[in-house]
Amino acid sequence: MNANPVSRDIDAIIDILRHDYARFPTDQTYEIYASDVYFKDPTSEFRGVARYRQTIAFIDRWFHQAQLDLHDIDYKPGHSPNTFDVRTEWTLSWTTPLPWSPRVTISGWSDLVVSGGVIVSHIDGWQCSIWDVVRQHFSA
Repeated sequence: MNANPVSRDIDAIIDILRHDYARFPTDQTYEIYASDVYFKDPTSEFRGVARYRQTIAFIDRWFHQAQLDLHDIDYKPGHSPNTFDVRTEWTLSWTTPLPWSPRVTISGWSDLVVSGGVIVSHIDGWQCSIWDVVRQHFSA
């Protein structure tokens, strides 16, 4: 690990992210997010770690057997001093609580911006459309 305190911060965040993905959606480390973190994915856009917590709680409550598999994580210096751009690549899957219990899978990525030792932006992208996700609920 680099002796630079900023590098230690990013190394710690990367380690926390690895652990959070492994136990998702339970026991997430919300302290690594800024209180006004910007979040966007194909279904929503908002600010605030409180709302982010609510989103994860919704997944935990309503999506059965949710699993977030981390395939890759990398970072590089950001555009501003003391910032880092982090990219994760992942697959999210869950069983939807419908009578036929469809298993749904989304592969995607997250682009995170770390500034001042916390995540200030979290933007998710999917490798499929929202309609592809809806179709998975009704395909054999």
